[in-house]
Parts: sequence; C-alpha cells; structure tokens
Amino acid sequence: MSTINQRIQKLIPSGRQMVIGVPFIWLCLFFALPFFIVMKISFSEAALAIPPYTDIYTFAEQKFQLLLNMGNYALLTNDELYLSAYLGSLKVAFFSTLMCLLIGFPMAYAISKARKEAQTVLLLLIMMPTWTAILIRVYAWMGILSNNGLLNAFLLWTGLIQEPIEILNTNTAVYIGVVYAYLPFMVLPLFANLVKHDQSLLEAASDLGSSTLNSFWKITLPLAKNGIIAGCMLVFIPVVGEFVIPELLGGPETLMIGRVLWQEFFNNRDWPVASALAVIMLAILIVPIVLFNRSQAKEMEGRA
Repeated sequence: MSTINQRIQKLIPSGRQMVIGVPFIWLCLFFALPFFIVMKISFSEAALAIPPYTDIYTFAEQKFQLLLNMGNYALLTNDELYLSAYLGSLKVAFFSTLMCLLIGFPMAYAISKARKEAQTVLLLLIMMPTWTAILIRVYAWMGILSNNGLLNAFLLWTGLIQEPIEILNTNTAVYIGVVYAYLPFMVLPLFANLVKHDQSLLEAASDLGSSTLNSFWKITLPLAKNGIIAGCMLVFIPVVGEFVIPELLGGPETLMIGRVLWQEFFNNRDWPVASALAVIMLAILIVPIVLFNRSQAKEMEGRA
C-alpha cells in the first residue's frame, strides 16, 4: 500500500504541471506568438512587396544586424488622427459600458429574484440573440434605424414626429448597436454574482428597520462589486477595438481605432503603422486588466 501511495505522490506534481502547462502553451501559441509577430512588424518599414514590410534583422557574412524603426510609433504621437481615434474609442467604450451597466443591473437583479423555472427562460432570452452572427444583427439595426426604417415609421404613425429622424450613420446609432450587442456580457456575470447573495442579510437589515433602498445601497451593491467589475471589463475591452458596429452604423464623424486599423491594413497597406496601432491599443487595455487582477488579489488576501 505504501508503494502505491508513493507512486501516486510522484504523479501529483506531473498532474499539476499538466494542468498549468496546457493553458500556458495555449496562451503562448494563440496570444504571445501572434503578439510578438505584430510587434515585430510594428518596428519595420512599409515596402512594395509581399508581405508589405521589410525585415528588421539581417544575417550576412557572420554579422547579425537588428534595425528597429521607431518612426511608426512617432507617427502615432504626431498625427492627431490616431490620437482622436484612441480617444474616440475610449469614449464610446466608457459610455457604452456605463449604459450597459445601468440597463443590465436591473435586468440581472430582476432575474435573480425570479423563480428558478423563470430564471432559465429569462436567461435563455438574454442569450438567444448571441446565437445569430453579429453582422446579421447589425444589418437588422440598419433597417430599423434608417429614415424609412421601423423606428421612424412607428414614430410617424404615432404622431410624435413630423419627419424622419436622422439616426443611422450617427454616434447615437453606434451606441444603440454596441449596447444591444454587448448587453448580455454585462447581464450574465451580474446575475451569476447576485444569485449567490445571502438573502438572510437583507432580512436582518429589514428586521433592524432598514428600508429597501438603503439595504440595496448598503448590502446588495457592495456584494455585487465583483460582478460589476467583471461585466464592465467584458464590455469595455472588446468595445475599444470594435469595428463592425461603427463601420455599419456610424458615420464619418465616428472615429474609432478599429476602423483606423482596417484602413491602414487593407486600404493603405501600411502594415507597420497598423501593427503599431494594435500594440498601443493592447497596451492601453492591459491597464484595466492589471487593476482588476490586483483588486481580486487584495480581496482574496482579505478573505484569507
């Protein structure tokens, strides 16, 4: 029996290494490696070739030369177009996340208070739109928001307006499309957090004379902090690099980094500048991720 236990103990470290190693290899292959390839391209120069950039290193006559072109990053700081694109993306992502939170929190709270049978149905209704391709759903919104679309037709029929409202190809249409597309990513983590709350805390607060609003503000909202942070990150991070919704619903004044990336890659064929744009965007997105991990680590230390 002791021999078997010794063999099992020898297998435990290898099992732990396997559990950690597989995700690590996955991240290296599908995140780290593509990122370093993009970073390498960002230090090259544009060229009329296939691929349309020069190599940053050469090896000839037993000499290795590494040439890093910093002009692509300098261009991003000197050209106001790229700075406006970054600021526009952060602005749209921030207000879209805020609107998703204001709409999604009451929805998640109502679902968490519903019966178990109703919760399944309500969650299914939240998730069902995501089963359809985002491109089809955005095209549907184009038909709804156009001058001859369903929304203007309904408002004209009710007499609330006398002529069609210009919604499509504006920032308003972009916000509508983003909130519609990313609302489930806010509702689901909030529901997962709210459904686990200890209801006896609210009952105790009620017995002590606390009002419903005060109990919500002092108990429910602080306990839902992790769900709020997770939902905001799931919305904010992908919205910063969103391309489809601004391209189809936005107008010329809708300047976001996703559209600029597309234009640099496919229209201008300037892969080095586009790669530099992508590297800077990823660096910006790392900041909220690091802050979230630190808050999670502090909370785990507090529980311990």
